[in-house]
Amino acid sequence: MTDLQTRSGGPQGRAALRVVRRRRGLTASDVGVLVLTAFVCVAIAFPFVWMVLTSFFPTDELFDPTRLFPRPERATLANYALLLSGSNFATYMVNSAIVSVGSMLASVVISSLSGYAFSRYRFRGRQVVMVAILAVQLFPFVILITPMYAFFSELGLLNTRLGLVIAYVAISLPFASYLMLGFFETVPRSLDEAARVDGCGVIGTLFRVVLPVAWPGIATVGINTFILAWEEYLFAKVLNTDESMKTVQVGLANFFGEFTTRWDLVMAASVLASLPTIILFAVAQRRLVSGLAVGGVKE
Repeated sequence: MTDLQTRSGGPQGRAALRVVRRRRGLTASDVGVLVLTAFVCVAIAFPFVWMVLTSFFPTDELFDPTRLFPRPERATLANYALLLSGSNFATYMVNSAIVSVGSMLASVVISSLSGYAFSRYRFRGRQVVMVAILAVQLFPFVILITPMYAFFSELGLLNTRLGLVIAYVAISLPFASYLMLGFFETVPRSLDEAARVDGCGVIGTLFRVVLPVAWPGIATVGINTFILAWEEYLFAKVLNTDESMKTVQVGLANFFGEFTTRWDLVMAASVLASLPTIILFAVAQRRLVSGLAVGGVKE
């Protein structure tokens, strides 16, 4: 009997035995899965890493076939300085930020109200309305560009941030409403009843009791709407043609010329355009699993 077996009766011995068994249980298929997972992770991360490093390339080394990454001593911020001082990219970023945040807030508020109404009330025509909202998702949103352009033209909403906000809210609202409906269905109705006993009305119950519990749904709707508005190109290209009203995705396309392309500026602009969504997800992803009902109501 080995020393490990002799001590296996204790907690440390049992833990050591589990480690040995786990190591011995590693099969060829497990190794294959690990290798494939590592390959996929590298394939996903490499384009972004290469984009970030290329944004620091000096112009004379950008197309050097002998180097994949820039030399550390040649790293420079000149591309970023030229991008922000020699172009309208800062204006594009501000426009996208205003439109994205406005779309996110409007979608969260409207989808919360509609989702709560569908979850808590059984009114005539409820199923018809829900099916109609769901049916909207079956059609590509590109078919809305022509009627929306004509409609916004009549209302004077072309080349305005408000017009883009309305367009993005219209696109994201059906999905957001159904998403919030699903989260509200997981919130016990006894919380509503307890809030009404304490004197809260419908709006007070929603904003003071139900929404704090359904915080993961709010975070999910907000993140999805923000990313949709930040990364959308086609509606922003058609509805806002004025240079001062362009968003970051439309402005990014301006760096691709007919005969030449400033790849150093394109990479720097791509890095800056990616930062808001990365930061938002990094900050809000903790909230996606928080805010659930861990307590209860008094019996």
